[in-house]
Amino acid sequence: MIYRGVTHKINLYWSYHLSESYWAIEKDFNHLNTILKNNPPEGVISDWKGAIVSAVNVFLPPIPHQRCLSHVQRQLMTFLSLRSPIAATRELRLVAKMVTKINSYEEKDLWVKAINKWILKYDFLLKEKTKGVDTKKKWWYTHGNLRRAVKLLTFDEKHLFAYLNYPYLPKTNNSIEGTNSQIKTKLSNHRGMKSPQQAAFIFWLLTFRRIKNRKDLRQLWDRLKPKIFRF
Repeated sequence: MIYRGVTHKINLYWSYHLSESYWAIEKDFNHLNTILKNNPPEGVISDWKGAIVSAVNVFLPPIPHQRCLSHVQRQLMTFLSLRSPIAATRELRLVAKMVTKINSYEEKDLWVKAINKWILKYDFLLKEKTKGVDTKKKWWYTHGNLRRAVKLLTFDEKHLFAYLNYPYLPKTNNSIEGTNSQIKTKLSNHRGMKSPQQAAFIFWLLTFRRIKNRKDLRQLWDRLKPKIFRF
């Protein structure tokens, strides 16, 4: 787990957990609160995992929380197949691809109108059901992925477009995705390490990424020296 300050382009805190559970994120936020006590964030951007949303609501004051549009678009593309034989799916995919390109209220309004127009035209597909024969489920929605895509697109404009109200908020968390991509490349170049070794390697990598000059290096050594000698 990496928590990054986008404004100053610095990784504030990182940790290792087996899953993104609420317990794990709650533990991280207890450390983060100490770091952010004198300089609280003005906004948050995340991939909108349930545990992260809950932790932000509990541990941080009411601040704008932007849902990463890159994650939204990626999820939509899995719901809306490129080569779908259904015209409705292909049409909605074209609208969904525009979600990351909205930069003004006017563009947002046009985008919302396009979705509403699609819903008026194809609402019958969202209600279509398939009856089960010799199955545990008696019925299910025929176009489940289409329903999921529409729900995601109409979920909450407040969090999809928070960046329009707060210009300092990015619309995607590409900043931290860049860090993750570099980590994956490094791990790929050092194949064979077990999980504990990988975690230690990443921790040292992120630590030395914070070193900008000899003063930073000296401060790091002053903090590590007592622990090393005690060990």
